Amino acid sequence: MNTPPTPPTPPPPPSRTYFRPTTASQRQLLFRTVAAGDTVTAAAHQAHVGRGTYYYWQDRYAAEGQAGLQAERSRAPTHPRLAPISAEICAEVLALYEANPHERGGRTIAARLRQAHDGQAVIGHSKVAEILRGARATLSAPPVAAPSTPADSTLPASAAVTGVHAPAPLLTANIDLCVVPVTHDSRQAWASVSMSEAAAGATPEVVPQPPPAAAWPGQVFADATQPYTAQMQTYAAERTVKRTAKGQRKHRRRQKQTARQAAALRSDELRVARRRQRHARQEEDATWRKQRGAHREAATNRRQQTRAQRRASRDAWRQTTDTWAKTREGRQQQVEQRGTEDTAWRQARQELRSQLATLAALPLVTVWLAILVVVDNGTRRCLQLPLFVTGVHVTADEIIAQLRAHWPRELQFVISDNGAQFIADAFTQFAKDMEFRHIRIAPHRPQTNGIAERFVRTLKEWLEWHTWQSPEELTALLAEFIVYYNDRPHQGAELAGLSPNEFVRQLGCSTC
Repeated sequence: MNTPPTPPTPPPPPSRTYFRPTTASQRQLLFRTVAAGDTVTAAAHQAHVGRGTYYYWQDRYAAEGQAGLQAERSRAPTHPRLAPISAEICAEVLALYEANPHERGGRTIAARLRQAHDGQAVIGHSKVAEILRGARATLSAPPVAAPSTPADSTLPASAAVTGVHAPAPLLTANIDLCVVPVTHDSRQAWASVSMSEAAAGATPEVVPQPPPAAAWPGQVFADATQPYTAQMQTYAAERTVKRTAKGQRKHRRRQKQTARQAAALRSDELRVARRRQRHARQEEDATWRKQRGAHREAATNRRQQTRAQRRASRDAWRQTTDTWAKTREGRQQQVEQRGTEDTAWRQARQELRSQLATLAALPLVTVWLAILVVVDNGTRRCLQLPLFVTGVHVTADEIIAQLRAHWPRELQFVISDNGAQFIADAFTQFAKDMEFRHIRIAPHRPQTNGIAERFVRTLKEWLEWHTWQSPEELTALLAEFIVYYNDRPHQGAELAGLSPNEFVRQLGCSTC
């Protein structure tokens, strides 16, 4: 490996004394004008200096008067310039740049140098960038291949994300989401977009079709070979068909409007009945509180009576107690009846809301379909390709429902990107339930999940040559693609040109 040339060390800057660009006469005129009563701005304008000159010389003038404005004094910087970077530090920067092809940021290299020098900051990230810019013309940066791992070695938890592949089938799986158009014609070009681009509002490119030729019933009269009677009958038949179709559309629209009006009327009736019911209950509650207060007052008065008075009014008090027991029992029945009425009202309101939502609901409009890619890391076999009609709005719960139905219990690791569906709490709980470790790639490093990314590319290239007009047709195509992909020869070095299915058969895996 050729040693890159060391950039020459720049010479240290010459020491110099800094003076403000004003003369003694300008400063004296400035302060005389201010002393005469003018503003600082007017005095500075008259002396042809800046306003800052007055505030800079103000303390010296107050201490020494006009004599302090005569001579300049040194204004060398309080903080001297940093010492120039030595040739040894430059060589260390270039050595770290060559030794770490995946960590070439200025801040990373500066931090590594700080660690190598016992925590002393020997260089800043901006200076590192300056050195690299100067030497980039002569530096070569070939990618450093990751060391191969023997097939019988034990992989750590992070081995699957550093370029090392799983040594056994169904040990690690790579998953990813991709989007495809809702409909596609194999004769049209297909501009592939990512999940984030589709969520941001990207739409499939649609090749405009030539407008159909205009047609109207009066064209029958252009055919001179038909007799007049046949032309009139054909024209009348076409007009009847169009009027019938238009009338049917109007009839369906009127039916929907009538149903919506009936539902709205029923909603108003429920609301009015509920309001009247609340008013009646308020009156009943007021009557009950009055009766309960009267009974409590009577009981208090009886306790204050003497024994002879209580003995004399014993029969009247027994009747009062019986009457109060019946009143309290009626109140309990009234409360139970209220609970039954409330349940019936809530049910009627829920049914009405469902009916209104059905009448007012709009069909789900989406231009994308989402496909979840599940690939075995060790054998490259495609395990699942579930389709989601919700497109970019697919949720973690939908993904989990599809994965749980056909999830291999042997999987120990799952590699994915940092999509919103994969970092959700529901997916974390799914990993705990299925007892696998979820490994998310580093931000802006899609090559860590390269197996799934390359599979997505192969899938889209294959789908581009096929046609579908509905999700059901695309689901059938995906099932066909799984068979095609698992039986085709693979270019991966680990498979040695074998197809994933043939590779599994040679491994002798009975559960794959």
